[in-house]
Amino acid sequence: MPSPRRPSRLAVVVALGTVYVVWGSTYYAIAVMVETLPPLLAAGFRYALAGVLMLTFLLARDRWRRRRANQAGGEGAGLISRPRLVEWRTTAIVGILLLMGGNGGVVLGEQRIPSGIAAVIIATTPIWMNVVDGVLHRRSPGRLASGGLLVGLIGVALLLYPARGADALDPIGIGLVVGASLSWAAGSLYARRGQLPRNQLVGSGMEMLCGGAALLLVGALTGEVGHTDPSHFSTASLLAVVYLVAFGSLVAFSAYVWLLGNVPISTVSTYAYVNPIVAVALGTMLRGEQITPRMLLAAALILGAVVAMVSGRLRATEEPGPAPEPAILEPKS
Repeated sequence: MPSPRRPSRLAVVVALGTVYVVWGSTYYAIAVMVETLPPLLAAGFRYALAGVLMLTFLLARDRWRRRRANQAGGEGAGLISRPRLVEWRTTAIVGILLLMGGNGGVVLGEQRIPSGIAAVIIATTPIWMNVVDGVLHRRSPGRLASGGLLVGLIGVALLLYPARGADALDPIGIGLVVGASLSWAAGSLYARRGQLPRNQLVGSGMEMLCGGAALLLVGALTGEVGHTDPSHFSTASLLAVVYLVAFGSLVAFSAYVWLLGNVPISTVSTYAYVNPIVAVALGTMLRGEQITPRMLLAAALILGAVVAMVSGRLRATEEPGPAPEPAILEPKS
């Protein structure tokens, strides 16, 4: 039996670069989006539209493949089977935890704190996943996990430490994004054990559709509709939504799924370390966000803790890759 063809180095570099840059830039795009658009409604529209586009494309491709198979005299079996009720239930729960809780917390938090700091806090998600997984399975965390948790918490505490002037950060904004990372961790762990569609892209499209609908509903219930005036929408904010749909939710995610099937998970996981760096750089250069030495120290502690924990876990066992977008979370993205 011939060995599977290895992807070219150029293809891997392009896919990794796409995930690095695009998912890292989503934090900047979110900050631009919420300047003039209602945060929850805009995020809900983004994900609902991305989900509809992805599912529509997959369905059209499946029908085309069925038609070709029938013309060739085959059985005409498509790649996509009708999702079962239990799969819709699982994707709805995962979509609500990842997108409404995770991305919803980010879009609300970025109204109060710099986008780069939000990305750094979201980078703690692997730490929370390790802790929650240990609690659920009644396993004591190892030394590396315990040390990473301690160092990561010190980094978050530094961000929360009361300060004035350029060093000041809104504790509510910090709390919202910390809550978002916890919600993303819970959704990621649930997704590992829930019954999802076998086709990853189908499952992700369903999650985006359900999560987007939940965001739209919560945005409507919290009064965003009544306080929305389309005449105040800026062109930059509208273009940010287009960018998030087309690149953040479709292009980068497709590159991520391709990487999962073609390169080691340890390579794919590096996006969790690079995204916050890209987000901080873009926020500083394009939005003039101030990053002080205290914030840099906190970021170094958090990212160092995540690198140590994820690297140690990957050496012990080759686990499924980190959940998409927001890196973490898009994400999430």
